[in-house]
Amino acid sequence: MHGSASPLSASVSSWLLVLLCAVSGAYCLRRVRGWGGAAAGEAVMGFGMALMAVPLGGGGAWRPTVLGVVFCAAALHALWLLRGGAHHAHHLVGSLTMVYMAAAAGSGHGHGAGLPPLTGALLLYYAGYVVLGGTRLITAGGPAPAPAAHAAPTELIRACRLAMGLGMLAMLLSM
Repeated sequence: MHGSASPLSASVSSWLLVLLCAVSGAYCLRRVRGWGGAAAGEAVMGFGMALMAVPLGGGGAWRPTVLGVVFCAAALHALWLLRGGAHHAHHLVGSLTMVYMAAAAGSGHGHGAGLPPLTGALLLYYAGYVVLGGTRLITAGGPAPAPAAHAAPTELIRACRLAMGLGMLAMLLSM
């Protein structure tokens, strides 16, 4: 094998990524009732990432186009959310990253289809996002105030966002 992953291990890691993203999307969907816009965008991102990570082999030619349209709509939603503050810029970056990956997947060239400088910049962004998110999660220790009845624990939200950041990083690495 000379350092390359076996087809079985690649398939298992793909399905683990699908599971991680789907669970994150489901958790964010559950939060939509109390949190609205940002949670809805995160739910779309989680489910879209899960769908994009499903290993279909040669099938699924429809997937890049459908995901491209969905994530263009998500990017417009993220632009709308920017009215509430620049902290929503990450949703815009994430949506545009998914459009980019869908377009690269739809180009028919397989791995390496993306633009290397853009892929590298996105890898740096998500690596920084994951490190920062992990640091925030670790330093959030100590007793936390009890959340309101409709609010989610901050650590769980941060863990969900960290999981999706890791998923995004994994998908970019596979380009």
